[in-house]
Amino acid sequence: MNATEAFGPFFSTVKAEPLPAEVLHHAKRALVDWHAALFPGIGTDAVQRLQGVLEEELGRGNATLPMGQRATARAAALLNGAAAHAAEIDDSFRDAMYHPGAATIAAAIAAAQDVGASGETLLKGIVVGYEVSTRIGVVLGRAHYRFWHSTATVGTFGAAAAAAFIYGANEEQLAHALATAATFAAGLQQAFRMDSMSKPLHAGRAAEGGLLAARAAIAGITGSLDVLEGETGMGRAMSDGPDWSALASTLGKDFHICRLTFKNHIGCGHTFAAIDGVLALKAKLGIETAQIRRIRVATYRPALDIACYLDPKSENEAKFSLKFIVAAALVHGSLRLSAYTPERLWDSETRRLMACMTVEVDPEIDGWFPGKRAARVEIETRDGATADYLQPNRKGDPEDPLTDDDLDGKLIELASPVIGTDGAHRLAQKIWNIETQPEVSLFG
Repeated sequence: MNATEAFGPFFSTVKAEPLPAEVLHHAKRALVDWHAALFPGIGTDAVQRLQGVLEEELGRGNATLPMGQRATARAAALLNGAAAHAAEIDDSFRDAMYHPGAATIAAAIAAAQDVGASGETLLKGIVVGYEVSTRIGVVLGRAHYRFWHSTATVGTFGAAAAAAFIYGANEEQLAHALATAATFAAGLQQAFRMDSMSKPLHAGRAAEGGLLAARAAIAGITGSLDVLEGETGMGRAMSDGPDWSALASTLGKDFHICRLTFKNHIGCGHTFAAIDGVLALKAKLGIETAQIRRIRVATYRPALDIACYLDPKSENEAKFSLKFIVAAALVHGSLRLSAYTPERLWDSETRRLMACMTVEVDPEIDGWFPGKRAARVEIETRDGATADYLQPNRKGDPEDPLTDDDLDGKLIELASPVIGTDGAHRLAQKIWNIETQPEVSLFG
């Protein structure tokens, strides 16, 4: 059996049988969080410009954009996928180094609206997309993550699997959808190592590409079923030739969607252990930032490689600056959307703390990556006292999860500026009861 065919039995089982209540609940948690990420992304420059580019595909079709505008399924997947990743607030599955929600849920909603699928079918499609794609991401591993943006590459599989399920594909068509998705999968990390608008487009293209791959497979377009493990396949071309034999061994037993990380801060998630660590240490010392002389942050290599800006000059650069994010958290107590305003970006105390901060790789912590995201922080005060602290994970990780109420609060906070507080509350209630809805009508 080829790797692309390994998901077939699970796919058919989800079609035929109810999913455990706990799994459906976690799918709804993912859906709440996806909407919390979506609304602040709508107004970003990249998404607004992309909407203008796609103007000919708007005002028609069966899918809907967040503000109620009609769109073709492909355009909705692209725009909503990009918006859900644009503000850097979307979920992650850390073992796969991957944000699964942005592309998977964008494609699932577009497909569900396209064919009038029920809320229960949407939730099942989301679960399938998460379970398939996260396993592919885990196998591709850290070698893949060195150059490739997994949300762009692995996200294409999540979108393809979710859309294939919702469109009614059979096992053979799912395999061909995944095979075609592999050839669509792209997105380089270099695209966001300088200030650019490409990163959110990665998630949008993954959503669009996965949806297209699913529709193509249902129409009879075939793919190379050995595209993952083949001699010139994805595993060799985009990783280190990994072993695919256990790809589906835990499917239906260990549901990855129940072990997601939901962001408790806004910005690059690789910085969050350091944020939590310095805030805990500052509270332990009982000091104000003015008393800090020196800060040391030691963490895993990708945090330094990706959150790499040492002197950020824009909102986008600041979201990928370990130094800025840690300093801003110390000054302001948390990282919300307001952390990236021009006033906060050039705040003098934040800049002073950045100047007295060193960041480095801790070999032990780096060895724990990707399954554990930790940071070791040290603060020296002006009177010469020194203290250090190991933050073993991040608030929002499975070991310290956000509650349902936390996720509701996140949605209300981030959606209210766009759709009003009452609208945000109604949306949350609708999502928590979506399995009872005969059609998916979350927007408008």
